[in-house]
Amino acid sequence: MLRIAPVSTLALCLAVPAFAEEVNLYSARHYDTDFAIFEAFTEATGITVNLIEASGDELMARIESEGANSPADLFWTVDAGRLFNAVERDMFQPVRSDLLEAAIPEGLRHPDGLFFGVTTRARVIYYNVENGLPENVTSFEDLGNPDLGLTVCIRSSSNIYNLSLMAEIIEVHGEEVAEAWATGLLGNLARTPQGGDTDQIRGVAAGECDLAVANTYYWGRLQISQNPADREAAARVLPIFPNQDDRGTHVNISGLGVLTHAPNPENAVAFIEYLASPVIQSILADQNNEYPVVEGVTIAGPMRDWSDFKRSDTNVAVFGTNQAEAIRIWDRVAFP
Repeated sequence: MLRIAPVSTLALCLAVPAFAEEVNLYSARHYDTDFAIFEAFTEATGITVNLIEASGDELMARIESEGANSPADLFWTVDAGRLFNAVERDMFQPVRSDLLEAAIPEGLRHPDGLFFGVTTRARVIYYNVENGLPENVTSFEDLGNPDLGLTVCIRSSSNIYNLSLMAEIIEVHGEEVAEAWATGLLGNLARTPQGGDTDQIRGVAAGECDLAVANTYYWGRLQISQNPADREAAARVLPIFPNQDDRGTHVNISGLGVLTHAPNPENAVAFIEYLASPVIQSILADQNNEYPVVEGVTIAGPMRDWSDFKRSDTNVAVFGTNQAEAIRIWDRVAFP
């Protein structure tokens, strides 16, 4: 059972409007622990959280359909690429908050305050422990080396996680180098991309490929799974945090923004500020085996011992601005 600290511990000095008593949240998250956070926020501020849950795409379609009459104040989803899709559809309004700008690193929020990351996950490379740490793999760029001599499992190029990864490589190296990397990676595939991130980790554990690309929280889930086969698969692999010698490991976010037609915008900002408080940061990260965005916050889950690594400071908004070119590059090299 999730234990929430006393309200006196969780409460922030939030500016709450005198006559507005609710905030309407459209969320693509589906965690029971969120309800305890909502209740603690209500007790601390007097603002009731009204929740609508669906997939990110369904919620964006609903927000567009509702238009100026939408009751939604906030939209919460995963991956900066998806959040940027909402930006492109003019769904968010800019927010200025001294608290958020001080607490959340610049690279984990939109430059114009259109959305804010509240948790992070790293996209890393996994290897089979029995085979030992590969000496020639220290970066994502290495996976595109024609002389790699190792096979790779990775999910489809159309997946938003891989679109965002490609978007960062474009930002760092330019389109020509990014396309050459995609071509090299294609030649190193162990199999046609299939399944989700968990399937890539299982592929390495089963010896179907030498390396896999997957987000950290999928490995965390396997470690604490009720299924012994999942825990065994997790024990067979270890992560390589890429690019520690240069820009740092690619990280992405779950995050949210205040909607353009929000009827309760001040309450919406207060809610995001609440999520940036240290106690809530710890809860948010641990419930999905992710990392906090606020520095100095400790976590207790399986990723605790894998949290000390250099993170890329590329602004996550780039994952959206470069997304169209990322799609074109993957398509040009015919990556499945």
